[in-house]
Amino acid sequence: MIVRNFHDLKNTDRSVSDKHWNSVRMLLADDGMGFSFHITTIGGGTEHMFHYKHHFESVYCISGRGSIEDLATGEVHPISPGVMYALDKHDKHVLRCEETLVLACCFNPPVTGREVHREDGSYAPAEETA
Repeated sequence: MIVRNFHDLKNTDRSVSDKHWNSVRMLLADDGMGFSFHITTIGGGTEHMFHYKHHFESVYCISGRGSIEDLATGEVHPISPGVMYALDKHDKHVLRCEETLVLACCFNPPVTGREVHREDGSYAPAEETA
């Protein structure tokens, strides 16, 4: 059994940040669960283009408000507490944060914790970060 406290992890190497977001990686690849689980906080008034070419991601909004735009279709979906979205087709998208978003995120394959977003908004394939 794995038991971790978000507050205990906030000041460890499992907390990854840049100037607009912070991601506390509560489960990583080396935990052997087959997925990773993160609590991610993204600052309000920001916009981010992501394209997880090598990962599937599901996201549940805990708090905040924003929208996600599917760049293949142009569809825009509002995000608010209780909304979940899943990038089941490696969907290239723009995440717009009107208010600070707190999100629970799962990645498959799991991330290792060393990933950084590349210029195209993706993470490297799992075998490159292992």
